Amino acid sequence: MAASILQRCFTPVQSFSRCLYHRSIARRCLLSAAYTDTTVWDQRQKDPQNIAQLASLMDRTYERKFPVSSLTIARFIDNLSSREEVDQAEYYLYKFRHSPNCWYLRDWTIHSWFRHCLKYGVRDKALYTLKNKVQFGIFPDDFTFNLLIDSYIKDEDFKGACAVVEEVMLQESFEKISTQILSLYALSRYLATKPELTWQEERNIGASLLLAGLKQENSVGFSAQLLGCALIGKVELSRGIHSVFHQMPLIWTSGYLGRALVVMETVCSDSRDVKLSKEVLDSVEKILEDLSRLPQEASDGQKSLLDEEDEQERDKLPQYISRFKELSKRLEVQDKWDPRGLESLSSTLTQQTLIRCEESDISEYQKRVQDWETERLQLIQRETEMRQNAQRERLNKQTAAAAQ
Repeated sequence: MAASILQRCFTPVQSFSRCLYHRSIARRCLLSAAYTDTTVWDQRQKDPQNIAQLASLMDRTYERKFPVSSLTIARFIDNLSSREEVDQAEYYLYKFRHSPNCWYLRDWTIHSWFRHCLKYGVRDKALYTLKNKVQFGIFPDDFTFNLLIDSYIKDEDFKGACAVVEEVMLQESFEKISTQILSLYALSRYLATKPELTWQEERNIGASLLLAGLKQENSVGFSAQLLGCALIGKVELSRGIHSVFHQMPLIWTSGYLGRALVVMETVCSDSRDVKLSKEVLDSVEKILEDLSRLPQEASDGQKSLLDEEDEQERDKLPQYISRFKELSKRLEVQDKWDPRGLESLSSTLTQQTLIRCEESDISEYQKRVQDWETERLQLIQRETEMRQNAQRERLNKQTAAAAQ
């Protein structure tokens, strides 16, 4: 009786402690104030301009079928001072992208655009131009990606964070450890909400998990690879390999479920303390069960998507299921199961690793801003010299005309 009463008393305390632990991880796992601080960016040499005059200049230049210089659009973006001006800037970014100078949108202009979108609370504009990067020429660097992902995570908008991660995946920008960790954290938190995913979302999230996971030689990385391959394999068997690699940075060779099993085999034979999340293994098992319920004969709609190789891959499903069960038993026997979910694993990795990555990222960013400033000042000097030369030529022509 006493034990029962004690159990009932301690259960809420334990639950509250777990809640506090998770919240403390969530706070620590985000980028630090030093990382998101704008001081380095704000200390650049100012070039104050009148936004209305710049807009008028660009409009007249486009009307005369002349190209707008990269300095002009850069000045416009750097001098934004309100949400309304950010809305206006979207139009001029689009116009610049569709002009002869489209290849010369400067990296610092892209970074400045994202900074202003975050500053004035129009993050959706940043994401819109990012997702429509071909139309706007928006291809951010790793540091800029991190700032945008972090802003969504801080607001617990994990779906939005994953939308940014998908763009990182499409641009194959998982080079920075900090970007990998933030991406895996965002993906795991979003999947923990048990969202109803379309096949396109399964493919995109699967590819993001796979490509980010390949950069991490640990339990989080291997678990992400396993789930990523399984999600892509699900799309492959239901819609064909062409639906997998179309406009995606994925190989076009069939067999993504087979690659998921290779991940399991790798962990089984790895001598390091690397394990697979039990929750991820259960998710893969569920995917295989769902695929086993697919009709043997493809429907008329599916036949238009599946070719001979896709049909052959479908025929391998019983073998994949059997092999999965064998490898699952091996993992259990070898104590290669981790009872924690991918969300918990990624939270721990973030807590342990992200702070160590920040110092080098901040140092590189400071150097990059200096390089951008050097390039910007060189362009300003070149612009000044060109204007002076043009003015001299006009004066010479006027003098010659007066002499005649």
